[in-house]
Amino acid sequence: MKVQLIAALAAVALAPALAEAGETLDRVTSTGTLTGAVSDGYPPVAFVNENNELTGFDIEVAEEIARRLGVDFAYMTPAWEAQVAGNWAGRWDIAVGSMTPTAARAEVLDFPAIYYYTPAAFAVHEDNTDIQSVDDLNGKKIGACSACSYEDYLRGTLVIDAVGAPPFEFMEPGEIRTYENDGLALGDLRLGDGVRLDAVLSNLPTLKEAIDNGLPLRIVGEPVFYEPLAVAVDKGDEEFSARIAEIVEEMHADGTLTALSEKWFGVDLTTAE
Repeated sequence: MKVQLIAALAAVALAPALAEAGETLDRVTSTGTLTGAVSDGYPPVAFVNENNELTGFDIEVAEEIARRLGVDFAYMTPAWEAQVAGNWAGRWDIAVGSMTPTAARAEVLDFPAIYYYTPAAFAVHEDNTDIQSVDDLNGKKIGACSACSYEDYLRGTLVIDAVGAPPFEFMEPGEIRTYENDGLALGDLRLGDGVRLDAVLSNLPTLKEAIDNGLPLRIVGEPVFYEPLAVAVDKGDEEFSARIAEIVEEMHADGTLTALSEKWFGVDLTTAE
């Protein structure tokens, strides 16, 4: 599948008006390209490899959706805040960025399909010996990505109302520090126990990948919540949403999503546990 980086300024210059019924699907079909907003800095979900190529679970999911639409996939990496804000104005057609379908986000975005679930967990520096449970993190200085579900959880505002999502309880951090992505937060944590952060909240696969890659971290306790993660599209094109929902359901049914999950995470995360 052809993958090309689209310059954000060029995309804005060519952006059509907000989608009306069928407009997005018509545009994707006529241009032969599905333009997707993705993230980076989240191995193994989405990251730049040693060959300077964007790859990972989300990238392969997006490419497969494009393949089943019969088009090429082109990616953009806009800020997370821009992705969750909606009103994309045609700058991109879809977001395959491990987005939690919260009620607040559903006011500006549509979530045609959940494609996997991921556990959220805390990590501390390996030199720390005092923090042994999530309760020990109350009052601590904790880092998380900005405007993401991890920040919402830390602030006690996270709402996960998707069907099948397990219930969860909040903890009470002291200071919350937010970052553009999880990689930057983990970079501060690696500097030492309590130097800039006491802990980071992220998804378990990213934390395990960081540890496997040599970061001096230790995971604390059990996951604090499980996120249903969905494909997102801008509001206004029911035909496009229905087609994406159909494709993702096919990928669940034929085992494609399970295979990709096992490839990148070493475990099947396509159902909540």
